[in-house]
This record gives sequence, C-alpha cells and structure tokens, in this order.
Amino acid sequence: MDYLNIGSTPCDEPCASVGSPDYDRMSRLECMVFLDQLRRTFPEPEKGYFKIKAFSHDFGTYREVCAVYDETDEEACNWAFTAEGETPTEWDDIARQMLLDELSPEKYYA
Repeated sequence: MDYLNIGSTPCDEPCASVGSPDYDRMSRLECMVFLDQLRRTFPEPEKGYFKIKAFSHDFGTYREVCAVYDETDEEACNWAFTAEGETPTEWDDIARQMLLDELSPEKYYA
C-alpha cells in the first residue's frame, strides 16, 4: 500500500497551526471533518481508503488526511490521484455544520 498526502483542511480554509494552543484537539477535529467530506466527494474503492496520519515536525506532530491505495490496482490508483488533484478547496455545507456543531462554546463551557 502507498499513500498520498491530501491535507488537513481544504486549501482555501484556515487550519490549526502546529504549536498553537489547542492544536491537538483542533487538528484532530479538522482532519476528521475533512476525511468525512473527502469520503462523500470521492467514495473509497475496494483497495483504497482515507486515513488520518501523524507526521513529526520540528515544532511537534502534525496531522493530514492521506489517500491510502494499492499501487498495483488501477482503480485505486486513479481514485487516489483524482482525490489529490481534485481536492475540494472549501468546506462543503455538511462539513461547515459539523465544525459549527463541534465548536459551539456551549459544548465546552456550559
């Protein structure tokens, strides 16, 4: 299995920065919501799937959603490279609502 890094959020959206306060929680949330959006946009083939992967960095660990695929399977390869090349640049309505629901202050400060 091979993988392609897709990102932690759509590229035209703000994202949590490594080393910032609450980065761990925010990056996990953003990646989970982005993974869900990618699954809606690019249904996973039999030999491919999206996964949140952690990577080491000088300032700490960062996360990205990756497309994991069987490099010997043409359908899986096409799926992964299509997902990478046609990644949504903005959150869709469902993702925006998921973020709003999760980030509403009453969930954390009530």
